[in-house]
Amino acid sequence: MAQGLQLAQRLTQSLVLSPQMQQSLALLQAPTLELKALVETELQQNPVLEEVAAPETDQSERAKTDDGEQVEAVDPTEPPADVTFDPATEKADPQTEEFLAEFEKLSQLDQEWRDHYASTNAPTRQSADEEEKRQFMFDSLVAGTSLQEVLLEQVRESGLPEDLRPIGEMLIGNIDDYGYLKANIDELSFSTNIPAVKIEEVLKVIQTFDPPGVGARDLRECLLLQLERAGDQESIEYKIIRDYMDALGKRRIPEIARGLGLEVDEVQEAIASIGRLEPRPGRAFLADNHQYILPEVFVNKVGDDFVVTTNNEQIPHLRISNTYKDLMAQSGNSSEVINYIREKIRAGKFLIKSLHQRQQTILNIAIEIVKRQREFMEKGVSLLKPMTMVQVAEAVGVHETTVSRAVSSKYMQTPQGIFEMKYFFTAGIQTASGEGLSNTSVKDMIAEMFKKEDTTKPLSDQEIVKMLQEKGIVIARRTVAKYRSELNILPSNLRKVY
Repeated sequence: MAQGLQLAQRLTQSLVLSPQMQQSLALLQAPTLELKALVETELQQNPVLEEVAAPETDQSERAKTDDGEQVEAVDPTEPPADVTFDPATEKADPQTEEFLAEFEKLSQLDQEWRDHYASTNAPTRQSADEEEKRQFMFDSLVAGTSLQEVLLEQVRESGLPEDLRPIGEMLIGNIDDYGYLKANIDELSFSTNIPAVKIEEVLKVIQTFDPPGVGARDLRECLLLQLERAGDQESIEYKIIRDYMDALGKRRIPEIARGLGLEVDEVQEAIASIGRLEPRPGRAFLADNHQYILPEVFVNKVGDDFVVTTNNEQIPHLRISNTYKDLMAQSGNSSEVINYIREKIRAGKFLIKSLHQRQQTILNIAIEIVKRQREFMEKGVSLLKPMTMVQVAEAVGVHETTVSRAVSSKYMQTPQGIFEMKYFFTAGIQTASGEGLSNTSVKDMIAEMFKKEDTTKPLSDQEIVKMLQEKGIVIARRTVAKYRSELNILPSNLRKVY
């Protein structure tokens, strides 16, 4: 049979998310700061949308006369009275009639959104002084300087010969964010045809830069560079790192003491001094140090109850521009203009609805979390109860994947501090009394036990198991070992202080 290209048709069925549904899911999953960026993009792409400032929203929600008499609020989304189309006095265009019906629905939706905004946002509004302080804080933030920029500046000021500066820039380009040189000298020499001796010479210069220890190829060299910078080449600390790095990592203190001919107490003091050195010289320049958390939900205790509110201060409030409603009400527009504006209006209407639905979904989930974790809100982590997304989804009336998207990268400010919303969803351990206890609470209890242990006789995993059994918590030794590893606590033989 001859080989060749063939064209064939095949009919299949598959589930595909519509663009509107994809947009709605993206809005639900995005944190507040990302949400603002998404909305700003939509504002640029959709000319009929405009953002309403908070003061304007407040004025449109409620208006009073000078003598305090309540008057009817003006809906900013309704067309002006002088351009409203009246089918009883003029000949009605079917497209215009249909479009005005859509405006009627949109006006109702916008009013519901503003009512929701006013009711949920009122408890969290700040005074003028607090808002001024908050804005001053944001205006005072400056962009940090990267480690590479600091090192390049020091190269220019180091007096390094012009012919060696490109080598210095190449080496700095191979230093990671923690300050370590990640490239091998021989590999760099082979790829650049530069003698390894010359590269090593420039590296020695870079290792004299700030922060101390930068340009090291491993932890041992990093610590030695810091001690050399301090002039401690003859110290016990320097000898321990130079000759007994492996034993130090395994906490073999008696072995180090015998090798150096010192007392165990002297070695322990030197190790404590080593612990004060910086294992990651570039840590101060990491971008993660400049990340800020903006809570999506606030939980405040009012009397005996907990009041849950969403952070509507940062959510853009949108409406359809009156200019385009005026344009639609005018006669003589072509069908292309009407269809274009109609599509943009529908897209804007869906975006406004999606924003409202996002806030309501997050609020409903947060209320259910607080309802189930009331004891945690009052007393702390030790009383965190096991809870799954399926349980919350069933209570709220949504799918568990919706809960997962809604709590993704979202934070909740509680009386116990700020927590990621996913923090409250943990597996449970059955106690002797039949009650469920969160594994996070058990882990917190284990950490507290290790913190109070006698360092000369550290607790073993089996001893922790027995102590938990006395509290009515039955778990296996391997589970304790797993929790200890997650808490970054060494085994008992490595924690022992002689």
